[in-house]
Amino acid sequence: MAGGGVEPDAEGGRVQARDRLADFREELYRCFTARADELFELADAVLCAGGPVKTLAGLSLAPEHRRGHGALYDAVNHGRIEVARLRWSLAALALPAWPDGRIRLGVDVSSWLRPDAATSPERMFCHVYGRGKGNAQIIPGWPYSVVAALEPGRTSWTAVLDAVRLGPDDDETEVTAIQVREAVDRLIAAGHWRSGDPDILVVFDAGYDVIRLAYLLKDLPVELLGRLRSDRVLHFPAPPGRRDGRPGRRPRHGAKFRLDDDASWPEPAVTTVTETTRYGTAVAGAWDRLHPRLAHRSAWQHHDGELPVIEGTLIRLAVDHLPGDRDPKPVWLWWSATGATPAGVDRCWQAFLRRFDLETSKPQCCHSRGWPASLLAPSCSVFMSAA
Repeated sequence: MAGGGVEPDAEGGRVQARDRLADFREELYRCFTARADELFELADAVLCAGGPVKTLAGLSLAPEHRRGHGALYDAVNHGRIEVARLRWSLAALALPAWPDGRIRLGVDVSSWLRPDAATSPERMFCHVYGRGKGNAQIIPGWPYSVVAALEPGRTSWTAVLDAVRLGPDDDETEVTAIQVREAVDRLIAAGHWRSGDPDILVVFDAGYDVIRLAYLLKDLPVELLGRLRSDRVLHFPAPPGRRDGRPGRRPRHGAKFRLDDDASWPEPAVTTVTETTRYGTAVAGAWDRLHPRLAHRSAWQHHDGELPVIEGTLIRLAVDHLPGDRDPKPVWLWWSATGATPAGVDRCWQAFLRRFDLETSKPQCCHSRGWPASLLAPSCSVFMSAA
């Protein structure tokens, strides 16, 4: 024991964390290229306010905010941030540590709702879930694609690495592919991933075309995992020759696998059973080398040459119950890797569950401070505003 009853290792960890925070604060300050002092104090005031902040003027009364409310409005209107430098600063921070050393990233869309801002440019219709079946709404706003590093265990914290605003004319899949590529490149440049390390696992929800993303990012050291709709149809690999035995071109697609028709399911190549405290018994079945049948339309209409066959592992996850005694439906996942092992299948569905941590930690979580959407800009969503 040393230092008034504090273990030396614990004290060393606190000193290291304090020094790391101090270094990041200095780097954050350098990212502000206009009204830097006020923006920096404003960030401190948001973090240290004792309760919900209803107005900007009220935020200026926080002890950490040492300037008048006029300076606050000046920073909101005229402050600037160097987003590229901030992205590099975030990538250089320590990432959440997983026991197997594999980095896990989550990608999701966060909507900044602006229903009353009729003159705001490039608003889009954002899908907002409501409580109860059939209570979802479509509200005008700005959608942002957010990339964050996921932590192990149940938590409401993630390490946000990037945010990009989606525009009305954007191809969401192409924008997301560029965003993930740049985020992974920064992590590699920061030394978080080196040759020989396990591939980075990137997790998406059902709104993303994970199979097309796997094609666009196939040259990166990443594995992609995404949720599929329950009405999708995939195919097994084609047989080595024509089914009728006659000469001719070999078929490109094998037997169909209909997610909503269990008669088309053969026995899984891998099955795992896990007892969980939150969901009861979790049973995961996996089928290897399944791919969709692509066509020259929609996102693939301008593809040059023959359409690719993009194979992966299909995973079906079924649990006993959800929190609140809700009756769960099976979840279908597609993983860009093949040759799955039981450990790999469990890693995938457990990482997918960790993706939901984004729901409580992505930038609009500052709603918990009691702020309406129109006041988010000077807070943690400065990053999103600048992006």
